This record gives sequence, structure tokens and C-alpha cells, in this order.
Amino acid sequence: MRTVLAVDGGNSKTDVALVAEDGSVLARGRGAGFLPQSAGVPAAVDVIGRTVRLALGDEAAAPFADHVAAYVAGADLPVEEERLREEILTRGYGREVVVGNDTFALLRAGASRPWGVAVVCGAGINAVGVSPTGEVARYPALGKISGDWGGGLGLAEEVLWHAVRAEDGRGPATLLLEAVRRSFGTRRAEEVVLGLHFGDLPADRLHDLVPPLFAAAAEGDPIANALVERQADEIAVMGVVALRRLGLLAEPCDVVLGGGVLTARDPLLMRLVGERYAAQAPHATLVVADVPPIVGAALLGLDRLGAGRAAMDRLRASFVETVSAPA
Repeated sequence: MRTVLAVDGGNSKTDVALVAEDGSVLARGRGAGFLPQSAGVPAAVDVIGRTVRLALGDEAAAPFADHVAAYVAGADLPVEEERLREEILTRGYGREVVVGNDTFALLRAGASRPWGVAVVCGAGINAVGVSPTGEVARYPALGKISGDWGGGLGLAEEVLWHAVRAEDGRGPATLLLEAVRRSFGTRRAEEVVLGLHFGDLPADRLHDLVPPLFAAAAEGDPIANALVERQADEIAVMGVVALRRLGLLAEPCDVVLGGGVLTARDPLLMRLVGERYAAQAPHATLVVADVPPIVGAALLGLDRLGAGRAAMDRLRASFVETVSAPA
């Protein structure tokens, strides 16, 4: 029986799953973050190999599967997808390899049909749309230089920016100042700035500021509220523009929401996002995926093998049971 090695590579972790053609999950593993843009393509692909061996055992040798379905962060442009694909082929991880952006996996995991729109808001923000005929709408998703705003890291940087200005008098008072001090255990927000500047604090610690932002917004802090409203604007505009490009605004279509900021289901953010889609894309159905993106990667791999509906259902059920099981 043929097999698929599914890969969901994100900035904070890399998930792999070895899946049989009948949808049975043979092995699963989780490894370090997938960071081709900062660590380089070879180092990023090394993470896949190490994670597979964590799942299968150190003695596991390539090829690991007949087909590799790798849907990863850092594959924001077709040329980046091809570089990663060539590296995976060179390693011999699978006989066939498809690489795509991780947003495609989110879409396949959450949509009721093999087409629709997905918006991911994790460390960064991105969106992709696929029409019923296979036409694709996507963004470069390279940060501010490509017109993006928001995501967890962007929100955290805004929190620190406003906190520092509140502290030194350049900006208005805000609950975000105390949130920064409390989160980092410092007397002043300026200490956090210097710690980041000199490398005494790791940059990923900034992500700790996202929950306090939503807490401050819930307490009515004007600056925190403005940031959450702008994030809702961005989540809406990326999805609505993708729908418009594909001609899907006038018909029922799933918009799948994913990434840590959205799957946290903050009540204020979700309400604001819902209001914006209701006004701008009233036929869209918002869906927060009930299974992780690795399921989407595996489903896309099974699509390539021509697997049937029973295999798809078996795969999805195994992950739903895992998610639903008590801790």
C-alpha cells in the first residue's frame, strides 16, 4: 500500500504524519520550527528529516514514503516552493514531492469542499483562495514590504511600541504598559527594548504580549481596542479580496480561519471579524478548523494518490478523536 509523508512546517514547530493510502495514520511526530528564510533551505529540510526519525525511529531511512506533501511556512512564492521541493527530492525523502504554502493545508483541512478561502493569522498573516476550477489567489506575504500588517509578532511589536511611548511621555496612557512590565517581569518597558536590542531576550518572547493585548482590549483600553479592530480589518480584507479575485463573493463559500491568533477564539476579535465578513462577503461561511493543518497536508497528499472518500474520512476521524480526547 502506498504512503504519504505529510508535513506541516510552521515558524514555531514542524508536524509530520506518515499516512497509508487507506487513510490510516502510521506515525506522527513534532519537531522544531521550519525556518527556510532565516536558517536556509537545507537547514529547514533537515528539520523534516529529524522529525520523521523522531516519529519512525533513528534507524528509519529514506525514502520515507511514496509521496511527500509538504505545506510549509516560508514557501510564500512559487520560486521558494520549487527550491524546497528540489531540496526534498535531493534528500530522497519521497519518490514524488509537492511543496506548497501552509495556508493551502489550512484550507484543505477546514473547508467543506476542496476549494474556498483560508486566512491564517499566526506569527504572521497570509491568505489563499482556490476556485472550483482550480484558479488560485494568493499574496506574497513577506511582511510590511508586501503590504501585510498584523499576525502575532506584528501585534506584539505594536504592544511594545505603545507601551514605550506611554512610559516616556510620547504617547497616551495605556494598560499595555503594565502588561509589558508584568509579562517580562521588569520595572520599565525600556528594559525590554534594551534586552531585545542586545540579545539578552529572545525575540520570540514578544509573542507573550498577544494574550495581554486581548485582555486589555476586553477591559476597554482604547489603544488595545484599536489594535484588535485593525487586526480584524486585515483578516477581513485578505479574505474578501481573495474571494473577489476568484469571483466567489456572490455565492456560498467557506472562509477557513487558522493560526494561533484566530484559533484562540478571542471573543472580541471573532465578533469583529464576523461583522466585517457579514458586511463585505455575506455569502461566506466562517470556519475555524477543528483539526490541525497537518490533516490538510495529508488530505492533499491523499488527493494526489487518488484515495477515496473512505480514506479521507478515516484520516480526519483519527485527528478529531485526538483533538477531542481529554487531557
